[in-house]
Amino acid sequence: MSFVAWIILGLISGFIASKLVNKSGEGVLLDIVLGVVGAFVGGWLFTTFGASGVTGLNVYSMVVAVIGAVVVLVVYHAIARRA
Repeated sequence: MSFVAWIILGLISGFIASKLVNKSGEGVLLDIVLGVVGAFVGGWLFTTFGASGVTGLNVYSMVVAVIGAVVVLVVYHAIARRA
């Protein structure tokens, strides 16, 4: 996938995940970063459990990225709460 596609996937999945986790979002830049990291985490989780990871800019990849971004956000909030 191209760099621009990762940014678009990260922005959309980070936004959706942040709305699911805390209803207010984290800000555009942090949503993008957490979304891209979430896409990597989601892809890794899905391939670890035998499914295919992020395959391109499509609905399946968006679901994978959102699930990964939710995991990343939950961990982020757990760490940020303790600090």
